Amino acid sequence: MSNHYHLVLHINRDQAESLTDIEVIHRWLKFHQPPVLIQRFLKNEPLSPSEKQSVQTIIRTWRQRIYSISWFMRLEDGCTGHFWEGRFKSQALLDDKALAAAMSYVDLNPVRAGIAATPESSEYTSIKHRVDSLRKHNRFARNLHPFSDSPNPHRKVCLPFEFKDYLALLDFTGKQFREGSSGHVSNNLPPMMQRLGFETTLWLKCYEQMESGCLIGTKSAIQSKLAIFGRKKIAGVCLSPA
Repeated sequence: MSNHYHLVLHINRDQAESLTDIEVIHRWLKFHQPPVLIQRFLKNEPLSPSEKQSVQTIIRTWRQRIYSISWFMRLEDGCTGHFWEGRFKSQALLDDKALAAAMSYVDLNPVRAGIAATPESSEYTSIKHRVDSLRKHNRFARNLHPFSDSPNPHRKVCLPFEFKDYLALLDFTGKQFREGSSGHVSNNLPPMMQRLGFETTLWLKCYEQMESGCLIGTKSAIQSKLAIFGRKKIAGVCLSPA
């Protein structure tokens, strides 16, 4: 968009925790200069017990930071102006429904703003990148997770729904807000809507409220995570009563 952008990120904490100390260091040093102690460690120079402990403390801190969204945003270095210097907001996507809602919200941003007529013609969106990749007979869209029905021989992580169902969901949602309350919706709802248990009116309400609150998910999913986020009351977007 002209004054902001949205990203749906997968934070792979398990992968970060499984990295070796050397792998963590190499990743961190792609963006930062190494302190002297880490330089000595990489050169296999003798270190005292206290120095070894300090090295492990540094590596442990870096390991946590490489899966931190806040530190990801801090790496937008060398950019000036309101677009880059403004504050960012993150929302936790707690289940498959929340993921589908967030993805469709982001992919339909240009359509909702009147910049593009269709999702597949909207520049700088994941859906256009996926469609363009398919048109070039590429199995995967670069830097995007594949859907569950995509050939996936080398990647373990995939989106928990099929691409054809996601396209149907985008088409359905786009027609609703583009045509207003008088828009026609087919009686045959997309398979994804049925499988995830979305009720039409509730889905559109959640879609319109997507940027409110800091937690997104079903009521039970939000309740189960309140303690983790230090909250006592639900303050987010509930995607279904269950």
